[in-house]
Amino acid sequence: MLYHFKKLDWILIVAAVLLVGLGILSIYSSSLGRGDFLNFKKQLIFGSIGLILMFLLSFFDWRSLKENSYLIFSLYFVCLLLLGGLFFFAPEIRGTKSWYRIGPFSIDPIDVVKVVLIVLLAKYFSMRHVEMYRIKHILLSGIYVFLPSIMVFFQPNFGSTAILLAIWLGILIISGIRLRHFLLLVLGGLIIFAASWQLFLKDYQKERIISFVRPQAGDLLEIGWNQRQSKIAVGSGRVWGQGLGSGSQTQYGFLPEPQTDFIFAALAEETGLAGISVLFILFSILIWRITKIATASTNNFPRLFASGIIILLISQIFINIGMNIGLLPIVGISLPFISYGGDGLIIVFISLGIVQSIKINS
Repeated sequence: MLYHFKKLDWILIVAAVLLVGLGILSIYSSSLGRGDFLNFKKQLIFGSIGLILMFLLSFFDWRSLKENSYLIFSLYFVCLLLLGGLFFFAPEIRGTKSWYRIGPFSIDPIDVVKVVLIVLLAKYFSMRHVEMYRIKHILLSGIYVFLPSIMVFFQPNFGSTAILLAIWLGILIISGIRLRHFLLLVLGGLIIFAASWQLFLKDYQKERIISFVRPQAGDLLEIGWNQRQSKIAVGSGRVWGQGLGSGSQTQYGFLPEPQTDFIFAALAEETGLAGISVLFILFSILIWRITKIATASTNNFPRLFASGIIILLISQIFINIGMNIGLLPIVGISLPFISYGGDGLIIVFISLGIVQSIKINS
């Protein structure tokens, strides 16, 4: 066991723990203004559970996952059932059906879907790496992505749909897709989208897509207001920030969702450029270590899986920060390790556990 722990990537672990610590610190600070520390306490528990699961999964041999097609496809179909069940059993919150409500907890299956899809695609392309010239492999993998994506799209959850497609395209590129096939794929996607716009989408769904592409077209009293407050919070942080518990936008309720969607803005306001620089450095270290594990792998499956996790992290970081600083519309994507939420935090730690297993057993 001592040898096992020595082989763990401790730099990766420390970076992940420090990121969670930053998030918990920000959640505690934003809880001061409301006088409600329940989310802070729950995030401590979620982080602890995630860390324990990461260590436990590091003992798991990733080769058992790769070789068990039945398990992978079972997980995939369970994910489809969970996504489909949202339309019937999930409460509608802010016009979307994205969470199961179980007592005081909300469970969003999309975080599980992202990682299971990465496992499935890594398995599929690792077995057909030398046959990437065949268009049928691209189309079949596209069906695997299309089924969960279409259900997420009609929740509607455009941000998560974009991430699922980014994972697929990223793994396709890493697997060695030909340029002409990639261009045909993009063209086909545009044709399907145009047909869906004319034949299937309802007016309110079209309005959501328009607000995604053109944030300024959104309701200025709601979407525009939220994003303006976020930009004000980010700008008011300056170099050193206003101090924990002292951010006016965060503490007085002007900044919406300072513990989830807009936690980056809350951090920027109270810790300034200094705190955000630390955040970026920690994310860079985390991605660097996963990249190092991916490139050191001698097998396609672990290389593709680790690459998929990198794509997932970068996509969520880019979208979340982009919507916090006004470059992208508000689409409800959390900031990995930082935003409040048990399902997302635990799943990302589970992913790191598999990455650690790859390092140890490759």
